[in-house]
Amino acid sequence: MSARVGLSRDGLVRTAADLADEVGLREVTLSALARRVGVRAPSLYAHVRDGADLHAGVTLLALTEIADRTDRALAGRSARAALVALAGVQRDYAREHPGRFEAAGRLDVEVTAALAEVGARLSEQSRAVLRGYDVPEPEHTHAVRFVGSAVRGFVELEAGGSFAHSDPPPEASWARVLDGLDLVLGSWGRLATG
Repeated sequence: MSARVGLSRDGLVRTAADLADEVGLREVTLSALARRVGVRAPSLYAHVRDGADLHAGVTLLALTEIADRTDRALAGRSARAALVALAGVQRDYAREHPGRFEAAGRLDVEVTAALAEVGARLSEQSRAVLRGYDVPEPEHTHAVRFVGSAVRGFVELEAGGSFAHSDPPPEASWARVLDGLDLVLGSWGRLATG
């Protein structure tokens, strides 16, 4: 079977990511993608092994886009300003690309060298934020998990509509989350030795 002219793995992954943003990641199947690009599903197998491979591609794309945005957002910032920038990238990305953001949180994809590389890059970005605080090196993994859990948890709850029906507005709570993270990170060194 020959590959259709104009189709490529990168192009299919980007189209799948766009589709995920429109209809949700669960709806991204090889059949749905084939309809989107105007081919029969078997034509896709020259570029992706199966649906899991396609979803892994979307996960890698999303994490790379987040890492690229985070690089730009962190430039020249430290401590609270860096924390706010890091968290803001996650929240903005989830709002702009809900399907991609969902894919970025997938834990059931094969960890390839490319995925491991972008994961290490994202981890280093979080650790760079921590260097603006008094967080001892042995505590970095705990602190990275703490910040990631708080930010992703808020963003996922907000995206799911959990905060839409009550006051105060989510923006006020987001500011409190960032204040709380800043406060805890600022005192982490004392907490870790106390």
